Amino acid sequence: MRKLTFGMNLSLDGYIAAPGDDLGWSAPNDELFQWWSDRVGATGTGLYGRRLWETMSSHWPSADQRPGATPAEVEFARRWRDMPKVVFSSTISTVDWNARLFAGDAVTEIARLRAEDGGSLDISSPTLAAGAMRAGLIDEYTLVTHPVLLGGGKPFFTALDSWVNLTLVETRTFPGGVVLTRYETRR
Repeated sequence: MRKLTFGMNLSLDGYIAAPGDDLGWSAPNDELFQWWSDRVGATGTGLYGRRLWETMSSHWPSADQRPGATPAEVEFARRWRDMPKVVFSSTISTVDWNARLFAGDAVTEIARLRAEDGGSLDISSPTLAAGAMRAGLIDEYTLVTHPVLLGGGKPFFTALDSWVNLTLVETRTFPGGVVLTRYETRR
């Protein structure tokens, strides 16, 4: 069975994007960027919703070829392109960059992928994660909390039908007051 993790940058008040899908508040410092890059490098398969897929695929496939790209950006771009990805969407018709498109029931497909052998699965979409949370499929939550209050936007967590008990497995502070917390689901 593969480990399923839901992890993203979020504001102190629990949003992954400000109104208008603004992500400008979450620009990582070098240390945090390297942490995210290492995480992508260790991920067996990335699971994306349409919106984040469009954001990532509009930048990272060629980011390493841009003038002034840092060594860290070059490394992340390569890792991101190489990582197998599943994009869950019924509104787009094609994907590329080592990705496949899935338009059916997301929770059923995530459960199927999780039951397989292989590397870890990372969900990078709160909408996609919502169904997996309600189905009890998520094994770990990774919150990278930035010291900013957005007051609204796209929330990290969804409404749940029942509690999810968690165990803290890691904390780490990055420059600028960004705090990483990792929790495993207690089953």
